[in-house]
Amino acid sequence: MALSESTAEFGQPDFILVDEISEEAFMANLKKRYERGKVYTYIGEVVISVNPYRRVDIYNDDVVDEYRGKELYERPPHIFALADATYIDMRRLHADSCIVITGESGAGKTEASKIIMRYIANITKQVDEIERVKNLLLLSNPVLEAFGNAKTIRNDNSSRFGKYMDILFDFKFDPQGGHIKTYLLEKSRVVQLQEGERNFHSFYQLLAGGDSSLLVALDLDRDARCYNYLTMGGEASTCTEEDKELYSEVRRAMGSIGFSTDDQRWIQQIVAAILHLGNIKLVDAGDGESSRIGIMSTARKVAGLLGTTKEVIQEALTTRVVASRREVVKAKQNPARATYARDALAKALYERLFLLVVRRINKAVHVDLPPGTKSTVISVLDIYGFEVFGINSFEQFCINYCNEKLQQLFIELVLKREQEEYKNEGIEWVHIDYFNNAPICTLIDAKPEANPPGIFAILDEECVRPGPAEDDRLVIHLDKTFPKHKHYLSHQTGKRELRLRKEFQIRHYAGLVTYDCKGFLDKNKDTEFQDLYRLVYNCDKPILQEMFPEGANPETDITKRPITAGTHFKNDMCDLVDLLEQQEPHYVRCIMPNWNKAPFDYNEELCLNQVRYLGLVENMKVRRAGYPYRMRYDRFMRRYKLIFPETWPSYNPEKSSNEENMQATKRLIEHYHLGELVRYGKTKIFIRTPKTVYYLEDSRETKLKYIAVLIQRWMKGHMARVLLRKMKAMVLIFLWYRRYKARKWLESVFEAFKDCTKEKNYGKAIQWPSHPPTLKRGAGLTKKVFLSWWGRKRVTDLTPAEQFEVRMKTVAMTILQGRKKNWRFQDRWLGDELAKPEHNKSAASFEQSLTGYQTINKDNYRLYSAHVTKLSRAMKPYQRVYVLCDLHFYRLNGSYKLGKKPPVELGQITGISISPGNDQSLVIHCVPEVGDIIFYLENNRPAAELAAILWYNFYIKYKQHLPVHITSEIKYSRPGVREGVLTCTTGGGARGQSFKRVSGKRTSVTAPGPE
Repeated sequence: MALSESTAEFGQPDFILVDEISEEAFMANLKKRYERGKVYTYIGEVVISVNPYRRVDIYNDDVVDEYRGKELYERPPHIFALADATYIDMRRLHADSCIVITGESGAGKTEASKIIMRYIANITKQVDEIERVKNLLLLSNPVLEAFGNAKTIRNDNSSRFGKYMDILFDFKFDPQGGHIKTYLLEKSRVVQLQEGERNFHSFYQLLAGGDSSLLVALDLDRDARCYNYLTMGGEASTCTEEDKELYSEVRRAMGSIGFSTDDQRWIQQIVAAILHLGNIKLVDAGDGESSRIGIMSTARKVAGLLGTTKEVIQEALTTRVVASRREVVKAKQNPARATYARDALAKALYERLFLLVVRRINKAVHVDLPPGTKSTVISVLDIYGFEVFGINSFEQFCINYCNEKLQQLFIELVLKREQEEYKNEGIEWVHIDYFNNAPICTLIDAKPEANPPGIFAILDEECVRPGPAEDDRLVIHLDKTFPKHKHYLSHQTGKRELRLRKEFQIRHYAGLVTYDCKGFLDKNKDTEFQDLYRLVYNCDKPILQEMFPEGANPETDITKRPITAGTHFKNDMCDLVDLLEQQEPHYVRCIMPNWNKAPFDYNEELCLNQVRYLGLVENMKVRRAGYPYRMRYDRFMRRYKLIFPETWPSYNPEKSSNEENMQATKRLIEHYHLGELVRYGKTKIFIRTPKTVYYLEDSRETKLKYIAVLIQRWMKGHMARVLLRKMKAMVLIFLWYRRYKARKWLESVFEAFKDCTKEKNYGKAIQWPSHPPTLKRGAGLTKKVFLSWWGRKRVTDLTPAEQFEVRMKTVAMTILQGRKKNWRFQDRWLGDELAKPEHNKSAASFEQSLTGYQTINKDNYRLYSAHVTKLSRAMKPYQRVYVLCDLHFYRLNGSYKLGKKPPVELGQITGISISPGNDQSLVIHCVPEVGDIIFYLENNRPAAELAAILWYNFYIKYKQHLPVHITSEIKYSRPGVREGVLTCTTGGGARGQSFKRVSGKRTSVTAPGPE
């Protein structure tokens, strides 16, 4: 029961779940699933496959893993599920299993068999020898398709033979080898094609893919229209680009399988010889009774490729050897009989070539197991589907007989399996009515001694009658043998629309089929010319002697009449049925949805005919009878235990006995009041109606949603906790790692700087070790610590005056913030310059004057002295001397006298303004009663020095930051004078600093340098 899909959206995944048992309900469900893109559907354990005519991504390795080891009902319908069930049955029962694939040409049988092979190859062990065997089995597909497949009206890659492939497994259930058996190759296709069809792929692949030198050696033209055997199908018989690609693939596959280079060359020569053979025209020799080859050059090409002479070819085609007990007579043949012999030779060559290819493949995959070794087999049968054409001939008769036998076997095995299961489980058997096609099989294959004999026996009887074969006699014989048979109809038996003595009908299980008897006797005889076999055997090619061993017989040998094609095919089918009866069967029924090979195109009538031909509705009826839904108790409880409070969540069906699982199942069924709708077997529960299954499934789906939420909640919490633990561990590891890296880096730093105190520059030139990226900030801080230490060490080596100078430069850098272009930090700052004799010749006079003033104003020390040019209230420049002490700012004249203006107390200063340019002008802002002091420094003294000393002294005295303004437009004010603006400029050809009045309230100071 495949119940893992939404039935509302996709239809029922299993036809036994359809409410109504009818053809209409079956077709409606099939159509719905196909239109929703669902390729596969079940009928119990039978897979219905509808050809999608497009690539579908449902065969990759991920999908293989989804179906590996799963029950059919656990996943949506898929051919993988059937292949896995086959492999599991083989392992569980230690018995041979088989997969029977049937359907019309174009329904996808060949592709289904390849998919099954790939799946089995994927789920078995990947060991070198096992891989070799699996690859050989897979590589056999393109080779067999090249020589046994052709394009038909319905299918571009139609198998024109039946294939039964054995995969041999050892006691460990690993593939060890295989064997391929073929049935009824359609060799008549070599010499006869319908309109719109092609010959076998091998011809076109050779023409399209062979290189120019090869075609020259084989006397071939790349144009397929040059060959009679390839032009009978009209425009369809042309080479394609795909033929060229497949040629290379087939050559590689043949090389891997074991075909030697000589083998492949000989095979190419035989294929080419068949093409040339079709171009031989037999014409009248002039006497009306004999014939000759019209153009001998074509015969010469055939002779060269087969290893004989053109004369031998002509004699073999235009004469026939008739052997009696005492003598050999050569009889001449007219052009019609010679042409028939030519075609017979072409068909025989191709058929024997095909069988040779199969033998070589079997030789490559064959394995000799040691005596006593246990082995099992999985067989894949890719066989023709039921065929009904406009004109149905001997081939369709044989194919439809094959399907009758397989349908009979299918019904018998299904019923037998049902009966055995009911009996083993102790359930009362319910009688099932079904269509029994045994009378149809008997009609066709009854033995000659039976009363009445079968159609095959009557065919053989007509073939051995003396005189020319007349197909009319066959229908007359059939009319006499089956005058009242309910499955045989003809004009004589009452079906007047049938042509008299030309047609007859068989009422097959799939419906009525009309057969045209023309050619029946000739095709059944499958006339073999021993002289042609001797011709081929005596050619100078060892491979031909292997293909035609009977050609070694002398002309005087009288061989026993060979069995006819129909009897040979009937015997093969009987052997096949006997073989399948000994195996565990599984079925794939393939359906072609439309004639156009177009995706999503659904032809209702076409699909209905195939459903009838395959007996799918009959299959559904058999499966639905009695109790169609059954499941082992342990699997039932594993699936449904979650809907029963007593068993969820702790009950474990795998660890419970069969009796415990049975009792748990009963309690669950009684809990939902379903007891009257089920029966309890020994190991399984049997359910009567689909509604019971739907009810259980709906309950399970409802519970699953609730459980899913619980699982999600638990999983999210669990994952969050795991993530938190991982994050904590990551952080801890990261911290320890950072510590480790930091420690290692610091050790390298200590090692590099261990002797830095002994160096003159205290290690300033030492190259720092590279640091990890995570220590970027720490390395920066370490370098700052070093630089701070290095600065202190350098400062301690300086004199007090030098230390003060460094401190003032640091202050200047802080208050200027990089906005002053040239603040002269490279130069020496002289501080109290005028008190130093080396800088001022009148230093003694200066010292004497200032000492008196300091005493009067209680100044303790001087900090700064310099010559300046000040701007008076009248806006005129004057030379002055400015001195800064710890408490006062003195403005002296050139004689170091105080003059009229008293010293400015430090507390009366409110700010400093300084320009950003090259000039050394300065404005000291004071309280209004004092007014701002405007000046620039002489003798190249930096304005930044005075600003820094004044700022620092103010901070030491008052613990406040004195405002510092850096601007090119300095505003100032003085008592009794309106506010003005001092504009600071650079350049303009100035030789030195100078004041210039621009307007009434604007004055500029200009300093030399670039603008």
